Amino acid sequence: MLFPYIYVPHQMEKMQDFIDFIFYEVWCKAPIGLVFHPDLFNGNPELKDVMVEFGFSVQAAERGKAFYKDVKSIYDLFASLSPREIEQFKQWYQGNNDLEKVCANDPAAHLARYADIAVNHNKLATQLGAFFKGLYSQSLLDLAALSAKIGDIDEHYHAFVQTNKIGKCPFCGINDLLGEYHNKREAYDHYLPKALYPFNSINFRNLVPACHHCNSSYKTSKDPAYTLKDPAGAANRRAVFYPYKAAPHSIELQVDLQHSDIARLTPAHITLQFGPAAIAQEIDTWRDVYGIEERYKSKLCTEGDGKAWLTQVLDEWKELGRDPQDFLKTLAFNTEKRPFTDCNFLKEPFLDACRRKGIFN
Repeated sequence: MLFPYIYVPHQMEKMQDFIDFIFYEVWCKAPIGLVFHPDLFNGNPELKDVMVEFGFSVQAAERGKAFYKDVKSIYDLFASLSPREIEQFKQWYQGNNDLEKVCANDPAAHLARYADIAVNHNKLATQLGAFFKGLYSQSLLDLAALSAKIGDIDEHYHAFVQTNKIGKCPFCGINDLLGEYHNKREAYDHYLPKALYPFNSINFRNLVPACHHCNSSYKTSKDPAYTLKDPAGAANRRAVFYPYKAAPHSIELQVDLQHSDIARLTPAHITLQFGPAAIAQEIDTWRDVYGIEERYKSKLCTEGDGKAWLTQVLDEWKELGRDPQDFLKTLAFNTEKRPFTDCNFLKEPFLDACRRKGIFN
């Protein structure tokens, strides 16, 4: 991730508050033996209003009825859990929602995937999946009884891009993001994929706007928290960039070329080196999840990008008499001030590689 987002608080966070209440105050107390009833939600009057509407109103939408039924079904399954099992689920819930610790690969964060839960609680894992995988959906969030309490996700996006103004996807730096002057918005990516992880599908610390290619073409449902399985079949936890990290980081990029014949330059002739070493694990995960090397090398070999950048320098040299070294100095200054404008963060190291290869001699 080239730069972190600034987290923007919003009324939509109330939906996660509702889920927190359902989990801790309803499901985890199911073994007490109380009959499932709206009075279980007395501690959160706004949520109780929603549950009464979804569970008992003759005008309730089918999606609302399904929400009520899912909450009840999971309550019934939690009722048979032992105190030790309830404590385990609490650790999993907390771990899956502590995204900053998860990203830092903190062993204190007890991550749980559906597959982990299914080892001892297969039916419960299936029911949790039906609930949480469908939680982040317009068919639910747009229901009047709910949206009146939590607001609208388009409003959240508008507030988000008014604060996060760079306008580029932080996961690739290549593509634009729809901003405050567009009437459409980008999709929110579930950083820990909702297909794999319960409990955090409506947690906005786990929801990050991303460009279409990062979200749908490269990351898809890849798990950033785990490496791909090794030949022995084991998958290991790994560090990953936290999308809302308070202290920004800076990624160093060096480009090296195997030859100086730009006309026949292909990705196989390019080497990319990333730094700094202090965040090497996070960088390796980012490169893997978002296909960074393939995408950057392809861009450098494209007529309209890397080769066009080189042509610009050569044309100014020949037609305007401008020294390529002066062009590179200006570009380096612009990269420091505005690294993501015109892909300066990629353009500057590529043209510097061309210089080192003697293309400007």
